[in-house]
Amino acid sequence: MSRQERKNMITFIEKMKGFDRETLMYMTDADVEYIYTSTYQSYEEQLDM
Repeated sequence: MSRQERKNMITFIEKMKGFDRETLMYMTDADVEYIYTSTYQSYEEQLDM
């Protein structure tokens, strides 16, 4: 994943889940992507309601 893509994912996770940036910065790309995907799916479900 690109640096900008990771930054955007981290920003989204911070806003939606309340994680702190420092914790997310030390996670692997796979970890960040997994958290982002699950968070985004929850977000989409809220929009559909």
